[in-house]
Amino acid sequence: MAVGNEKVAVDVLVAVGGKENVTTVAHCMTRLRLNLKDQSIPDDDEVKKIKGVLAAQWVGDQYQVVIGQNVPKVYNELIKLGVAAGGSVGESLGGAPREKLTAKSVGGSVLNYLSKSMVQLIPIMMVAAVFRTIAAVCGPTMLNLWAADSDTYNLFYNWLYSAGFYFMPVILGWSAAKVLGASPVLGMMLGGVLIAPEFMTMVDVGMTTTAVYGLPAVVNNYSSTVLPILLCIPVLWQIERFFKKAIPDILSTMFVPFLTMLIVVPISLCALAPIGSVLGTLLGNFLFGLGERGGIVAIITMVIVGGLWEFLVMTGMHQVLIALALANMATGACDSCIMVAAGMASFACYGMAFGAALRVKHPDERAENFSFFVSAVVGGVTEPTLYGCGFRHMRTFAGLIAGGAAGGLVAGVLGLDVYVVSNASILSFFGYVAGGAQNIVAGVISMVVAIAVSTLVTFLFGFTKEELDTSAEAARPVA
Repeated sequence: MAVGNEKVAVDVLVAVGGKENVTTVAHCMTRLRLNLKDQSIPDDDEVKKIKGVLAAQWVGDQYQVVIGQNVPKVYNELIKLGVAAGGSVGESLGGAPREKLTAKSVGGSVLNYLSKSMVQLIPIMMVAAVFRTIAAVCGPTMLNLWAADSDTYNLFYNWLYSAGFYFMPVILGWSAAKVLGASPVLGMMLGGVLIAPEFMTMVDVGMTTTAVYGLPAVVNNYSSTVLPILLCIPVLWQIERFFKKAIPDILSTMFVPFLTMLIVVPISLCALAPIGSVLGTLLGNFLFGLGERGGIVAIITMVIVGGLWEFLVMTGMHQVLIALALANMATGACDSCIMVAAGMASFACYGMAFGAALRVKHPDERAENFSFFVSAVVGGVTEPTLYGCGFRHMRTFAGLIAGGAAGGLVAGVLGLDVYVVSNASILSFFGYVAGGAQNIVAGVISMVVAIAVSTLVTFLFGFTKEELDTSAEAARPVA
């Protein structure tokens, strides 16, 4: 039976000692944030038993009760009960209590930053993926209801999809800045710097370097990437904090954002954002060279590339490998290593989403992961799985790595070749057809292994006990 928001508010208020014990209550996206006079009253275990409560914990001197997406309604009921209103607050990590710096606390903060930054983008990624999936189904490769040059097909397959993913640095710049407590609009502007038309023109004409304040900067295509902007935003946050303290209030409106961008732009373009590009060039030449050697060396390379490919995609490091592989295939040759392993990584991504959908208990999250699976299989859109599932539950990446590596291993042993490079949908299987019956069988076996291993590892090891408990608690109906 569904529990009303008023009932949840009353039960929480009783559990924390009544309105007389609450100084103020505020809320963020999912939590009630209570400041209590007598902090000894709440019993975490008892609070967690309340229908409609997902979790409860102390964060510094603030008692936080996790409610979920309906938290504003519960908050409003608390205000009606006479609790002093503290309003809505952001999900900023900047205001988190100081912890002793350890490898665990630093790692936890990094993962928290990545997860919170990416989770906010799930609706955008899902919508963009659905548009491309519909185009794939109705387009020339499946039902053939829309021609490849039709306006509708182009709108769904390219235009609307690009609106969600091409501008990822801008959208993620806003999200990551909001998480840290930096100015979201400056985060968006910094993301815009990475994909500005003038910069992208340099990419299109083949320029490799440019200059920023006379300093050399690598020219790279940062559209649809996530890690370059995620590396840049923490620097922007610290620079902006410095200028907010140093510049008088009367001058801050103009000079804080200007000086912040003045300094962070060269740091971003010359150092942080190109990291993936520079490393990608070195790694790409190295791995492609190993793949061309054949034998056991090539098989080991396929295992490595299959397991790590999607991470290379997230940094933009994959572009060198693709360029080298396509240049080789342009001569009429097939690819027996890099693009084969990349395909196995895509199939492993299917298994990651499917395994997560089978494992989680909350119907909304299960539906999300199943939609990620369908989008990847039909539309070739793996980003929602990577960012919506992987960054939310980091351990699910174990399934992705295991499945990609296993698929790469089997493909290498069976001598699988790919003759046509396509997107990451199930239709990429047809790239094996030109190699004959034996190559088709090898492709099917490799594909099944990649999906099966990824699904199994994700299901068994992809979630912590706390994540599963929270998912199970959230599955209880709340009005």
